[in-house]
Parts: sequence; structure tokens; C-alpha cells
Amino acid sequence: MTAPFEYVRVTGEADAALDTATPGTQLLAGGTTLVDLMRLGVMSPARLLDINRLPLARIEETTQGLSIGALVRNSDLAYHPAVQARFPVLSQALLAGASPQLRNMATTGGNLMQRTRCAYFRDVGVPACNKRDPGSGCAAWDGFARQHAILGGGPDCIAVHPSDMCVAMVALDAVVHVRGHYGADAAVTEREIPIGDFHLLPGATPARETAIGPGELITRVTLPATPFAARSAYVKARDRASYAFALASAAVALHLEGGKIRAARVALGGVATKPWRSREAEVALEGQAPSEAVFERAAAAALSSAQPRPDNRFKVPLAKATIVRALTRAREAV
Repeated sequence: MTAPFEYVRVTGEADAALDTATPGTQLLAGGTTLVDLMRLGVMSPARLLDINRLPLARIEETTQGLSIGALVRNSDLAYHPAVQARFPVLSQALLAGASPQLRNMATTGGNLMQRTRCAYFRDVGVPACNKRDPGSGCAAWDGFARQHAILGGGPDCIAVHPSDMCVAMVALDAVVHVRGHYGADAAVTEREIPIGDFHLLPGATPARETAIGPGELITRVTLPATPFAARSAYVKARDRASYAFALASAAVALHLEGGKIRAARVALGGVATKPWRSREAEVALEGQAPSEAVFERAAAAALSSAQPRPDNRFKVPLAKATIVRALTRAREAV
């Protein structure tokens, strides 16, 4: 049974940022993750701040790229003409996630804050989960870990990050804009967080998952108009064709000039504790002709530091295959 909580509807960004500093407070937008976790007893906030009336649901094209409000619904973002034309990897990633009904509710900000689908985290009957109860251990480390991370984890946590959208945003050099209230008498100000710094590796503190702190509110995400954004692709491998989380996914973007790869982005999902950018793969690609042999070398480089558990060793060749397929699709795009 869900514990009692206070429900508050807010209409001002500054108020929402300030109120998030109150202990036990959670923001409510689409609720597609939070409500599930409340029903399971994993999260029991004392206060819910409904932010759906904030003016944060606009998508705006700019000379610098694209600005996406934190309350933009996933389906609206996926089908926006500018996203499909200029940032196709993002549209593809969003449409590969969840179901149409959930995409109609889920928001950009909520997706950024999405929590893991690790079965041990979501089962309060399992006492050992450092994300849910810091210092209690990690049941997945010696348990059944087929769905878990092979990159970015360790004995304290190998919970995989579930988002498709965030993987695409890593490949697009997205920037998260946060409005914060810092200190009792401080004014509300905004700071920018590169997407690669937004999600945190678990390390010894798995319960801290993002760079967001108390008194902060995501207001928008910006996508820069990079030369590689339009030639991009997303490939997702999963147990069934729809409504399933990735076993491995790849978001890639290429800038081709003179028959060579001048710039590349390679990001992985379903295999890491955060949306994973592979600079090793990018180095292997840049300056090379876009051939299958080059793509295979880049894929091998991307998984060179993988540390699989016995149940998820298959993710290494699977992730390599998704990278090669995504690179092939990006090469043939536009």
C-alpha cells in the first residue's frame, strides 16, 4: 500500500526549484516511473509537487540548434519535424522505448531522471540494494545478472540505466539546463550540465544517480547544431519487438567529408550503469573511411573494458553487433 503523502500543484519555476530542497519531496510530471516505484514501496515521498502547469513544454528551433522543454512529452518530441530531420537518432530512440500510451505521458525531464529497472532494486523484499538502502550490498553482483551492466559497474552496483532517449542525447552532445535555489537567501539561477556529466557512475555511492541536487529543477535540454547530428541512427536489441528494455543499444552520429569520418559519436545503452559514451570507438572511427572493417574495430574498442558477469557475457558480442549496425545505418542516412 502506498504511504500517505501531501500533493501540491505548483505554477512557478522558482517555487518548484525552492520546494525541491524540502526533504521527502519529489516532482511529479508524467509519473511513469515515480508512480510505479511508489506502488512497489521503493519510493515513499512525503510530498509530491505536480509541475505539469509550468511553462516548460515548448520545442524551439534556434540558430544554435534545438531547445526542448523539460515537460515536452516523449511522443511530441519523437514526431517533431525538426527532430526527425535534424536529429533522427533522438526520434528513433524515443520511438523504440515504452509504448505509445507511456510516450504520451512521459516527459523529457522525467526520462532524464528515470531510475533503473533492476529487479533487485524494485523488490523491497530483497534487503541488499545499495541504491535503495545505501550500505546494504548488491544482490545482483552474485545473483542472476542477465539484464545488468557490463560497463561502469562494480561490486557495489551493476544496475543498468534504462533510458533510450538519454543514450541518443549523449550522441548529440546535449546540455541539461537546471534552475536552482542555492542557499536560504540566494536568488534562483540557472546552470548548464553537459549530458555526459549529468548521470553519475555508481562508485561507492549508487544511491546518487544524477548531478541534480536539492533545490534544483530541470527546465530544458538543448541540442547543438553539430555537423554530425543529421547523419545518425539508433539500434536497439531486446527480447521482444516492442515494450521491452534494451539488452544492448547503440546511438551513433557521423560527419562524413571527402570519403572520411571527420567526427563521430558512439553511445551505448542497456549495457552500462549510465548512458555510455565510447570515446575509444570514436577515436577508432575518426579519420577512417566508413567501412565495415572500421566499424568492427570501433565496436571492439567500445567493449574493450567490459566486465560481464556469468549471466550477461552475451552482451559483449550483442553490443558490438548493435554498434556495427547503427554505424552502417548512419553511413547510409541522409
